[in-house]
Amino acid sequence: MTMIEVTHLSKSFGGIHAVRDVTFEIPSGIVYSVIGPNGAGKTTLFNLISGLYTPSGGSIRFLGSEVGGMAPNALAARGMSRTFQNLQVCMNLGALDNVMVGAHLKLDGGILSALFRKPGLMREDRRARARAADLLAFVGCEKYLHADASAMPYGALKRLEIARALMNDPKILFLDEPAAGLNHTETAEIEELVATLAKSGLTVVLVEHDMKLVMNVSDRILVLDYGRRLAEGTPAEIRVNRDVVAAYLGTAAAQEAAHG
Repeated sequence: MTMIEVTHLSKSFGGIHAVRDVTFEIPSGIVYSVIGPNGAGKTTLFNLISGLYTPSGGSIRFLGSEVGGMAPNALAARGMSRTFQNLQVCMNLGALDNVMVGAHLKLDGGILSALFRKPGLMREDRRARARAADLLAFVGCEKYLHADASAMPYGALKRLEIARALMNDPKILFLDEPAAGLNHTETAEIEELVATLAKSGLTVVLVEHDMKLVMNVSDRILVLDYGRRLAEGTPAEIRVNRDVVAAYLGTAAAQEAAHG
């Protein structure tokens, strides 16, 4: 089954063509990575698919339906979740409450329900808290269950964001540079988590600069350069693609990725 189908997708900001005529498909149940130099259009592509930007041209289909330009909350309701390059954590909340934010589409947030403490609302809240606690444990943050987000290390906050994205029970999860700013140990934890998510059957789409991580976890890789599709294939194919090596990986980086 095809999860995402992008056809001739383009996005311009004035005279700047951030994404230009990009076409690709993401099958269900794989790890699909998007790589390329800084400014290649990777995050713009994520923002287009997840509804933050409206395409200038082309088509985005999610599970067979056209979704280009659809609002992010509508896409989330259909089963699309994402994280961002920069932390989007509420530092004045606890870890558990941060994860529960991801369940807002599934909870009855009506004023009357809250005012009269309806039994159904209380049951939903208990279930959501139990689910959030389970997800914190799943991403390796169980020791921060009762901690404030402001007291958590950066690497744990990155995994907390993934737990929050999972609260919506997504069909597809977009991770925008989940290993950015992490040390080797923290990056290895992210790599293990992505691999575990993939084994569970979730479709994961990854933007990442750490080539060792990308090559280790990806089933397929899309390479962008100046907003255009440069190459697409398996990690083995991308490692030896001359255009990719020349434009992005470089010989040393390609060798490092090959031995990662």
